[in-house]
Amino acid sequence: MPYASNGDVGLYYEVDGEGDDDRDVDAVAFCGEIGYGPWQWGWQHAAIAGPYRAVVPATRGTGDSDAPPGPYTVGQLAADLDAVLADAGVRAAHVVGVGLGGMVALHAALHSGRVRKLALVGTPAYGDGMNPDPLWGDPGDPAALESSLRAAVTDEFLDAVPDAVARIVEWRAAEDAGRDAWDAARAAVRGFDLSDRLYEVSNEALVLHGSEDAVCPPTKGEELAEGLPRGEFVEIDGAGHLATVEASREVNDRVLGFLDAEA
Repeated sequence: MPYASNGDVGLYYEVDGEGDDDRDVDAVAFCGEIGYGPWQWGWQHAAIAGPYRAVVPATRGTGDSDAPPGPYTVGQLAADLDAVLADAGVRAAHVVGVGLGGMVALHAALHSGRVRKLALVGTPAYGDGMNPDPLWGDPGDPAALESSLRAAVTDEFLDAVPDAVARIVEWRAAEDAGRDAWDAARAAVRGFDLSDRLYEVSNEALVLHGSEDAVCPPTKGEELAEGLPRGEFVEIDGAGHLATVEASREVNDRVLGFLDAEA
């Protein structure tokens, strides 16, 4: 089980897939939404870990990573990502992020030479552009975990896949952040504002946003894409905040098509 270190913070991560030596970039790193463990990438893993090496860290405070006292900053979380990529021997990676993870990806694009293309889901240009509070669920309370899923995906999705909901609740109970770590990450969201520096992010960026996102309105995704010099906005019809879960087939197809396309 690989661990990277950012100072005295131990960061668990997994790498799967062989990648393709013929590609300029053969790795994709994933940056997760506030408080969620690596389970959230289960819908992308099989699609990515083949053509690319999939690097899936457990954000500090989640899964088997350390949970140091907060508050956290997006800069610290981006440094965590850089430490994981360095430990995994990844010189360059495309980065996929959701919500807070999208903020981390944007910060990393400005400050790390390892980041290439960005795929940003449900992400605003500044912390006040989203309200993640309804996403919180106590890992020790299965009913709260299930109830809080209704902020992340639509009721139609939950009603259609009751077996999947039960599995997600189990995964969340095992991997999601406790209250202190969640609040520490909440501070990172609150302190993030890249609205006046988006023009500096020269990376190609695909901005995906569920049309029914109740955590971060689609207008915030449009605003982000418009501010990025090489940003493209795509609305995922009928999906909520976790379009990566609810509309995984469309998201995966769009992300892979974007990553595979020549600049």
